[in-house]
Amino acid sequence: MIDSDTALSRCEDLIAMARRMGADAADAVMRADASEGVEIRLGKLESVDRSESESIGLRVFMGQRSASIHTSDFSPEAFEALAERALAMARIAPEDPYAGLAPQDRLFSGEMPDLDLFDARECPPEQLRERALEAEDAARSVPGVTNSNGGGASRSHSVVALATSTGFARGYEGSGHAISASVVAGEGGRMQTDSHFRSARHAADLPDPTEIGAEAGRRAVARLDPGTVRSGRIPVVFDPRVGGSLVGHILSAMSGSAVARKASFLIGHEDEELFAPAIRILEDPLLVRGPRSRPFDGEGLECTPRALVENGRIFGWMTNRASARQLDRPMTGHAARGGGGAPGVSPSNVYMEAGAVSPADLMADISEGLYVTHLFGQGVNLVTGDYSRGASGFRIVNGEIAGPVAEITVAGNLLDMIRALVPADDLERFRALDVPTVRVDGMTVAGS
Repeated sequence: MIDSDTALSRCEDLIAMARRMGADAADAVMRADASEGVEIRLGKLESVDRSESESIGLRVFMGQRSASIHTSDFSPEAFEALAERALAMARIAPEDPYAGLAPQDRLFSGEMPDLDLFDARECPPEQLRERALEAEDAARSVPGVTNSNGGGASRSHSVVALATSTGFARGYEGSGHAISASVVAGEGGRMQTDSHFRSARHAADLPDPTEIGAEAGRRAVARLDPGTVRSGRIPVVFDPRVGGSLVGHILSAMSGSAVARKASFLIGHEDEELFAPAIRILEDPLLVRGPRSRPFDGEGLECTPRALVENGRIFGWMTNRASARQLDRPMTGHAARGGGGAPGVSPSNVYMEAGAVSPADLMADISEGLYVTHLFGQGVNLVTGDYSRGASGFRIVNGEIAGPVAEITVAGNLLDMIRALVPADDLERFRALDVPTVRVDGMTVAGS
């Protein structure tokens, strides 16, 4: 596995070659990944996998024309051919008045923060196997569990480097550890499946594998013998594992790229009080050991913590260079890069602040409602905000969680839904996007 210095050197060499061949400007991004994982099923080793990959992407500019290309061949001959192809593509590309590198005076030039993203401790396959086995054993020990889809454990290591012809050159390393379990409860036509999964930058931050397995077993058993609900407009409470998707739709609609395409239901509402005043949605890209922490964005701008929603309003649009120029808005440090291509837009480590009441108190006055633990389908229109998804979970009867339900549809409009959001006080921070239990009144629910 290469280090960040080697990755940066490759990026700078590729940029220098493209400039010598006639590019007006260029940037290069390199990513290297290595991972290994172990799967256990019914107490026996199912698989051991290891993968490694390295790729570098080059973006060149010739006036207002640009092109991107990537390769996993790092020989000098491959770099020369890559640069030649990129320039040939750029010469025939259409002009884009918004394309370009981030201005030099906006590039991150400070000292790299210590985000502690890399766990250097060794984790041999034997240790991964033990974690997977413990998780599955705990899940299978839950009364009512009848079969297993398996337990898993994995470790990964990644290196990211970005360099530009305007002088930016930085990189960093990260690691990841994960444990999962998935089991089946019941038999025959009664069978139900559920799972639990946790990941962290450092292995020490993971729960005990037995906790993960036991939770997977409890979830599967709790879903046995589902019923349905009466159709109508009722309060819907979203479990934290699915409630984050609501915030995810809001973030997608706040993307400058979506706004520039006129593909956001928030257009025209950016100055309105859309949320209850107490709701705050925050972003912290500098969170130590955070799952999506990063010191700089995909164009070399410094990443900074901020409130994305506060005092009932969104802060504005999240932009990269292109969308900022198209919308005549400032760059916000939200550019995101993959292995190649132009930057997209993405936030880092987002969470909704906890509310003031417990989940039990949040549901206490609901005589008839729905507690959602699973969502299905893609019935979300980010242009209009119309929302309709399949769901399963539990009935809420007189303020208490009652029996399981399945084959339900929940529908509404995202603008109405975010106005009605009420969070509980049970926020946990371990995902890239975290929310507490949230309640939304007035949604349309249809049973089977």
